[in-house]
Amino acid sequence: MRRISLTLLPAFVALAIPGYALAQTPARPPAQAPASLAPAAGPDGVMLVFERFADVYGSRLVAAFDSIPAGRYDYRPTPAQQSVGYIAQHLEDANYALCERFSDLKHPRAAQDSLADTVKARWPKDTLVERLRASLRFCDSALDRAGGLRSAALASSLLAFETDLAEHYSQLATYMRLLGLIPPSALPPKPRTAIALSRAALAKYVGLYRLAPGFELRVTLKGDSLFAQASTGNGPVQLWPESPRDFFVKEADAQVTFKWRARGAVTGLVLHQYGLDRAGAKVR
Repeated sequence: MRRISLTLLPAFVALAIPGYALAQTPARPPAQAPASLAPAAGPDGVMLVFERFADVYGSRLVAAFDSIPAGRYDYRPTPAQQSVGYIAQHLEDANYALCERFSDLKHPRAAQDSLADTVKARWPKDTLVERLRASLRFCDSALDRAGGLRSAALASSLLAFETDLAEHYSQLATYMRLLGLIPPSALPPKPRTAIALSRAALAKYVGLYRLAPGFELRVTLKGDSLFAQASTGNGPVQLWPESPRDFFVKEADAQVTFKWRARGAVTGLVLHQYGLDRAGAKVR
């Protein structure tokens, strides 16, 4: 989920296509890596796109499992299908197996990991959800260590991981509809109230912000409104102020906080989305 998922990409992924708004999940600390392994360089723009797609579906899955009552974790539409609890434990195992392909980061196995899937599927809801979160934290760290997208093998592994998340989210969303629940992707963004800022106040934020090599966010002023457009080619989205430094978009659950020096010069921004914070420096 970083961080680790189809929109304005990657940090503003959910801004260009309204249907991809997410329920936020708590920010996740990185998984512990062996001290002897030096982390790879940060992601480039292409890898950041993959990370944001994983963010979308990882966040949605956690939110979906969180919203399904514990008493319905044994639910399955037909006897031949997997139960909610079975899907949760299966995703945990699949995440570790797929994300270990991204880098030299490995997940140490414990005795509980070798239990039968049918046994793990009956674990308490809180246990299953927390273990799923831990597997996604591991994937975040593995994605961070992967560096740039430099091989067909890595591209294949990334696609396998992210399509697996998307496929199981689709499966779980169908279960939720059958249970009379609303999937996270169908929920509207949290209501926010815009305030009025002068054109002069907004003009300070105009510039180019780099969130990763190959991915920039251009902030422009049109009339009395501020807009942001990613370098991935999608159209601009309006930034609505809710404080002198904090802005939001109406198409998705995403916010931006601009950073200032002590003397008032704007130095960068922080994107808040999927329960994560990603900083970008102002480059001009």
